[in-house]
Amino acid sequence: MMNDDMALVREYAAHNSEEAFAALVSRHVSLVHSVALRQTRDSHLAEEIVQTVFIILARKAGSLDSKTILPGWLYRTTNYVSAAALKIKRRCERREQEAYMQAMIEEAQTDSTWEQLSPLLDGAMMQLRESDRDILLLRFFQNKNFKEVGDALGVEERAAQKRVARALEKLRTIFVRRGVTSTTATLTGAISANSIQAAPAALIKTTTAVALAKGATASTSTLTIVKGTLKIMAWTKAKTAIAAGIGILLVVGIGTTTTALVAQHQHNIQTQTSFPRSSWANAGYADPQSALETIFWAQAQGDGKTYLASMTPDLQQRLEQQFAGQLSKQGMSLEELFTQKSKQHINAVTGFYIWGQQTVSNQLLLRVWIPGKGQNATFKMKKIGNEWKLDEEFLPDY
Repeated sequence: MMNDDMALVREYAAHNSEEAFAALVSRHVSLVHSVALRQTRDSHLAEEIVQTVFIILARKAGSLDSKTILPGWLYRTTNYVSAAALKIKRRCERREQEAYMQAMIEEAQTDSTWEQLSPLLDGAMMQLRESDRDILLLRFFQNKNFKEVGDALGVEERAAQKRVARALEKLRTIFVRRGVTSTTATLTGAISANSIQAAPAALIKTTTAVALAKGATASTSTLTIVKGTLKIMAWTKAKTAIAAGIGILLVVGIGTTTTALVAQHQHNIQTQTSFPRSSWANAGYADPQSALETIFWAQAQGDGKTYLASMTPDLQQRLEQQFAGQLSKQGMSLEELFTQKSKQHINAVTGFYIWGQQTVSNQLLLRVWIPGKGQNATFKMKKIGNEWKLDEEFLPDY
């Protein structure tokens, strides 16, 4: 059944087949609904997210590659949609000063391991490479055996088993960094048993109808989420292209012309927006660049108080929720956690270079190259009064 996902997608894209699309919704709606429910803890918003994801699938069906692992694509898209939906929800709550949306979901599981894993699972999964995430989704979220996983990936069963083991160990390591220690057997058992919960039967029918109309009958809020999610997906694709481009230049830049271009680019960055570690200082928050320097300085000093003060109240609240289990278990505050962990997080960073920026309302996206980590990062800075603070695009990796 799994192997004909893309056949159904192509059938829908080519012939607008409602039967094919309905089969896709019926097959994968529980995956999408479960992820949305974990992200939002709000059954109504989760159903709206489900509809949004399948609207996007209907719109993008014709452009999906035939080798796409559809559960992986749906999982990634659901995380993007959930982020966009939660952002809009928070904005409405601040503007209208209304109570949180009703019908917050109660925790159904009492198992202590799952209680620890559940709020961290999707964030940890999204830190994995796409190939590792896809293989874990097939094995443990979709409960496919190793032969079925191998068939989906075009490899032998034994090779699939090894890939699953490697991906699982990466996921376990991420959980360990967040204070959740378990064996691989316990981890896989908890995820397999609890990660997917059956979606409401009525949701299949309503989602299929709304998605087939490609959003024409959707609510205004749903269309707003669709628009926001498509922007996130476009930017994520652009970031991947940028990172790949830098990697290609560094690997194949042997010729005189390419080497000169790389050298010129690095020179421009260093003379205009270079922040070597030796020059970091508590630069205050008068402008986004100074605020970012203060953030890096606070981490290098192990100054949890300044690091926390560099963030918007919204980000502080989200981090409190994200690390709630770890903080409770260790009996410490968020400030104490940052004081304890900041130095080791930034130990390998030798400096940072701001290579681009984009203004969005009262927010500024800073595009940053971190050579010690060998990676690009995006910092969303928000102006509060006369000060710039870190908002929500970049979260510390603990």
